Amino acid sequence: MSDALNDLADLLRLEPLEENLFRGRSQDLGLPQLFGGQVLGQALSAATHTVDASRRVHSLHGYFLRPGDASRPVIYQVDAVRDGRSFTTRRITAIQKGRPIFFCSASFHGQESGLDHQPTMPEVPSPEALDRANLHQRFPGHPIEFCHIEDDAEPGRPARKRLWFRLAGELPDDPALHRYLLAYSSDFHLLTTALVPHGKRFGDPDLRIASLDHSLWFHRDVRVNDWLLYDMDSPWAGGARAFTRGSIYDRQGRLVASSAQEGLTRVED
Repeated sequence: MSDALNDLADLLRLEPLEENLFRGRSQDLGLPQLFGGQVLGQALSAATHTVDASRRVHSLHGYFLRPGDASRPVIYQVDAVRDGRSFTTRRITAIQKGRPIFFCSASFHGQESGLDHQPTMPEVPSPEALDRANLHQRFPGHPIEFCHIEDDAEPGRPARKRLWFRLAGELPDDPALHRYLLAYSSDFHLLTTALVPHGKRFGDPDLRIASLDHSLWFHRDVRVNDWLLYDMDSPWAGGARAFTRGSIYDRQGRLVASSAQEGLTRVED
């Protein structure tokens, strides 16, 4: 495992403090506040440690309450809401400076057989076929890679983004770790999909943008160190808010996860 990927995996391995109480260190990505994906992945990690390994997370729904501080650790308190015959529910609160910055509910389910259908994965160029010089993106010192299908800098384009992403390097064969990393990665690019038709970019000085909530549904086990297609769109924006949603496919065309998010998209004079 590369040093950068090992550091990210360690970020999602929490320190137990007491029963149902955990501490996670923070990662500074140079953003105005703590990256929401970190809190999503760590909250899921905290919840998973309180659930029997025979049950795997199938959904997570959370709200970002306050900006997090990337220079401080985060405390995670897990409440055992329900341990049923088929489903287990946990409520997780992320705390900094004595105040909640995020809370979510996560639901876990045992393996069962049932009805099976999914949409067809969009036909897009493979990551290898894309022009790496123009469409390949990687944060310095970070293991996540993106290969964009389109250039989203053209005003008037539909509110849609399609990109391949992966965490470059070797990872242990631990399905729970891959789910934490998928939750972490799902926050990248989702809300900014709403900016595409308006010619706005993250970082524009007149733009204030922040995630308000995040929902993620896990459909299949996934390997996040192989390329995954993230197909995102924004069907609505208004009143300084925008709604976005995404579908995540593996290279075999299987739908592995779905996401949805509403966020603040305020343009200031």
